[in-house]
Amino acid sequence: MSGIKLSMRVWDAPVRLFHWLLAALVVALYVSQYLDRMWLHYRLGEVTLSLLIFRLLWGFWGSDTARFAHFLARPSAAFAHLAGFRSAKRSENAETIGHNPAGGWMVVVLLLLLFAQALSGLFARADQHSAGPLNHYLDKSASDLVSTFHSWNFYALLAAIIVHLIAIAAYAVWRGEDLVRPMISGKKRLPAATRAPRLASSWLAFLLYLVAGAIVAVAVTR
Repeated sequence: MSGIKLSMRVWDAPVRLFHWLLAALVVALYVSQYLDRMWLHYRLGEVTLSLLIFRLLWGFWGSDTARFAHFLARPSAAFAHLAGFRSAKRSENAETIGHNPAGGWMVVVLLLLLFAQALSGLFARADQHSAGPLNHYLDKSASDLVSTFHSWNFYALLAAIIVHLIAIAAYAVWRGEDLVRPMISGKKRLPAATRAPRLASSWLAFLLYLVAGAIVAVAVTR
């Protein structure tokens, strides 16, 4: 596509808020664990889980660009996108309304790893004096297994985050596409003929987050 480009809103406020809150929470979770503030670590983990459940719900009932059905392409399309990464003309960039085929799968990988980390944290034991709110359901062997998984999954998550950051830098350097600014402003310059995505109500997002928060609150108090 070519011709006149216009600024178009492609990311809704709930998705952008989720993105930056989640990034801040990942940092805060690491710092709280490093400083041995486990009571804070567990509370932050519960907030993280509520955000992840919200994002799962928003992936089915949210804006077009937030829906899994919108941005999850066939794996072959993701590989084809990566194969043509360096050969694509800079003038052809930044014309994907939401996530590109490879970026969509990166989102899924990150969400799965974050879900695994948050859920295992509910059952993990840090030491003899602190444990996740649902650790009492496990015997020692199961608790040790989950705790080990929680520790190692963090390194898998860290690796995925590093790949994500490298990809953002690569798009900026080699394809001239700024992926960060649209996630701040919500807007992206696209060909004038591009059909604007449908953006869902922020009130719906608020209600879905209340549902997600209630699920976590009920779970951790059992």
